[in-house]
Amino acid sequence: VRNHYLSLDPYIRMRMEAEDSYAPVMKIGDIMVGRTVGEIVDTRDPTLPTGTWVVGRLGWQDYSIAKKAELQIVHPDKAPLSAYLGALGSTGITAWIGLMHIAGLQDGERVLISAASGAVGSTAGQLAKFHGCHTVGIAGGAKKCGIVRDRFGLDDCLDYKADDFVEQMNRAGADGYDIYYDNVGGMIFDTALPLMRLNGRIPLCGLVSQYNETEPYGVKNMREVFNKRLTIRGFVISDHRDLFGKAQADLEAAYAAGKLVYEETIHDGLENSPASFIGMLNGGNVGKQLIRIVTD
Repeated sequence: VRNHYLSLDPYIRMRMEAEDSYAPVMKIGDIMVGRTVGEIVDTRDPTLPTGTWVVGRLGWQDYSIAKKAELQIVHPDKAPLSAYLGALGSTGITAWIGLMHIAGLQDGERVLISAASGAVGSTAGQLAKFHGCHTVGIAGGAKKCGIVRDRFGLDDCLDYKADDFVEQMNRAGADGYDIYYDNVGGMIFDTALPLMRLNGRIPLCGLVSQYNETEPYGVKNMREVFNKRLTIRGFVISDHRDLFGKAQADLEAAYAAGKLVYEETIHDGLENSPASFIGMLNGGNVGKQLIRIVTD
């Protein structure tokens, strides 16, 4: 497979630790993990002829050798190739599973989403709006919040970099939230807990604010979990492969109907992957962070 685009995802940071988390750590000398979309240029499988476009977890490399079971066929005539690494790929499926399956979203609920300008958060926000939910996002900076409101169509966006962020949260959440879709953990998670409604649900998708911390953030509002009988559930999409087809179909239908839009931050050249990865962890991207490997 000749890889054309590489997806840079925050969870890779967790695989750089000294000990395994939910996935094995990468060792010195291993190929960096990452999903790619590319074209089959040589094959021994007649069901996957040359010219077929595929997605797979093939790593940070120009060319990859893979088995059929490791690949998923995609259709560039239906959507841009890069979309299959974002809103129409595992990123979109992550948003769908967290919101629809883990949280059990119901029409008309109130939803709060962190990292709402990012790939997962922006997709989750649009799915919530599609189901008639009052949806509030959290993002870093006025520019990103503008994109969340104007491009992704959320009802409001709160700037966690603002001095009055806690006051913003309290004002916007005065009526409470049924669901908080958490991508960041830390202070924002802690601030959201008192704003949850009775029997609220929190799908825990990521902890990006904590990945580089030497001391974990000490949550102060855990009493709210007891008082409001909250459900907090971490999830990994590989545990829910039986739902991939349903999620994919829903996402593709929403995209075809013009109900799902996405943003991308694309940098050219595989050699720029490390700097782009670090920049993403520091909030330098809007939407999906990608590397365009083939630029000719």
